[in-house]
Amino acid sequence: MTRLSAFFFIFTMSFFFSQKKDTAVLISEVRIDAYKKPTPFMASTKSVAVVSENLLGLNPPERLLEAVNQIAGARMEERSPASYRISIRGSTLRSPFGVRNIKVYLDDFILSDASGNTYFNVISPRLIDRMEIYKGPESGDYGAVTGGTVLLQTRSSDHLSAGISIGSYGTFEQNLDVAQRKGKHFFELFQNYYQTDSYREQSAVKRKQIYLKDRFTYAPEASLNAVLLLSDLDYETPGGLTLKQMESDRKQARPSAGNLPGAKEQHAGIRNKMILAGISHETAISSHFSHFLLVQGSYVDFKNPFITNFENRFERNFALRTHFNFEKNWDHISLAWRLGFEGGTQNILVKNYNNNKGIQGNPQNFDQLKNNSGFYFLSQKLNFNEKLFTDISVSLNSNSYEWERIYPVSEEGRVKFKKQWLPNIGITYLLGRGFSVRGKAGKGNSAPTSEEIRSSNQEFNADLVPEYGWNKEIGIRKEFGNTVFIEGSYFDFRMKDAIVRRQNESGQEYFANQGNIAQKGVEIFLESKSFNLKNDLFSSFKFRLSGNFYDFKFKNYKQLDNDFSENEVTGVPKTSVSSLFNFVFFKKLSIDYSHYYTSKIPLNDANSVWSESNLVGNIRLGFPVQIDRAQLNVHLQIQNLYNTEYVAGFDINAFGSRFYNPAAKRNFMFGANVKF
Repeated sequence: MTRLSAFFFIFTMSFFFSQKKDTAVLISEVRIDAYKKPTPFMASTKSVAVVSENLLGLNPPERLLEAVNQIAGARMEERSPASYRISIRGSTLRSPFGVRNIKVYLDDFILSDASGNTYFNVISPRLIDRMEIYKGPESGDYGAVTGGTVLLQTRSSDHLSAGISIGSYGTFEQNLDVAQRKGKHFFELFQNYYQTDSYREQSAVKRKQIYLKDRFTYAPEASLNAVLLLSDLDYETPGGLTLKQMESDRKQARPSAGNLPGAKEQHAGIRNKMILAGISHETAISSHFSHFLLVQGSYVDFKNPFITNFENRFERNFALRTHFNFEKNWDHISLAWRLGFEGGTQNILVKNYNNNKGIQGNPQNFDQLKNNSGFYFLSQKLNFNEKLFTDISVSLNSNSYEWERIYPVSEEGRVKFKKQWLPNIGITYLLGRGFSVRGKAGKGNSAPTSEEIRSSNQEFNADLVPEYGWNKEIGIRKEFGNTVFIEGSYFDFRMKDAIVRRQNESGQEYFANQGNIAQKGVEIFLESKSFNLKNDLFSSFKFRLSGNFYDFKFKNYKQLDNDFSENEVTGVPKTSVSSLFNFVFFKKLSIDYSHYYTSKIPLNDANSVWSESNLVGNIRLGFPVQIDRAQLNVHLQIQNLYNTEYVAGFDINAFGSRFYNPAAKRNFMFGANVKF
């Protein structure tokens, strides 16, 4: 550590410039958007967490893990760079990669497709200005998911910045972000380029992205919003290793085994080009009535050379959302109604070929798949005396799909799932200033996604049915003297017909409904304001702590002759704890010191293989430098400070015990960002 200590000293003493103004406030003081239903955090009936600008600054330029994993109840995993998945109060049973069972919005627009799959990795973390994470079923405004909902928000005020970063493993990132109001228009142009060779063999990444938006406020109570997102993502996939292989060489890609070639030999990877365009309109009809309308479409060109095949997938998506709103306030009562519809359709053409070392060979299967989903929703907010807050909603959800095998034989089918009424009710009561209690109950329903209906084994699984269940929870929020905020919650979610992932001997996946799951948990969150120590050496500090303590178990779960009932749910740690301490020295040097602890994780449904628990530490040093009207923010990030050997994303239930995707050991990122 001698060289590292010397580097810290030289780097620290090289910068004695002005400190960036700390604008952070306690979360109890913020308002949440809740998709155009803004409310103070303390009064919210929802299980919601806010990922602020301060937390987003913890992330290296390619991922959101560090920020998301600071949230109690949320877990983001990285199997390999650019291969991410997110779980909210649950597991990744259904997500070998990608994001499923979680609804994702980008400002007004919908990132999740009609089947429920989200290409979260096409979004550069630099684009996101704020996140809201809603935990558990919401139904109502957000439709049928059992996991949760994520709202990604881009900039809403003037901003001009450019940045560049370099780091370990040939990492390079560049970004430009221009957001400005001109008359009745508010424009944003965001551009990003990222590349890395990465830690392991066969895990290089390149991502190019352009994002354009325009909010045209053509009348005092009316606006027209347009968005265009262009993303080109190309990343290699090294594949999972056995424990013995990982202990032998953590950096290797999946080697050949028997008649199956290795990941490097087959040039395994993902090439995902996506275009999303949409327009939304919002207007006030009268002093109490307003209307919102959204229309969007997207196209995805997806290529996946894999060990056993080369898949081409072409997706066309269309979505619509509309709702009427009514709001009225009296002396002691406020009322808000929303009646609306959201729906989407997805057409997918999938072509599988032999993979001849990264080149398409002879055809295997050609298939067409069409998904349709939608929900009508009605929600009501009724508040009394600014003390009792209620949020009641119900949605009627429908989902169906059609499939057709084009080659080598001709066959077709259609599946229509039973429509589901999903109610949701939440109540919050303010016991005093900065002190509230809440209760919530809701039903969620999550249909199989397109990649579960027609998974990588290239078979249609018409036997899959949606998973569903009821969630009940209670919570408390308390602020102590505008200095410290604490939140605690307990939930009990009973899921029926849970969808789980399987792998065959070739490493191809398929899915099945396997019994029920009982998910019980406690989540805690504690944060402080920034304490001004009035000391030139140690100027100020603040902290946040969060943790979740889970008891997730399979119920009535049998697989052939095996009974897994009462086993721990695969992929879920019982305990996760994160911490973040921010220190400011000399009124100049800002240091973010974070930790992530994860207890051992069951890697298969039989609970016969478990991961090791791990503690990962990161540190980020920031130096704002004022140059005339511009502010230069220079930063150094050290990821995995303690050089921990750990896995950031397991392949659960992997055939041949290839569970392990080793994460990078200690690595560095140095960058500078200029704000004008």
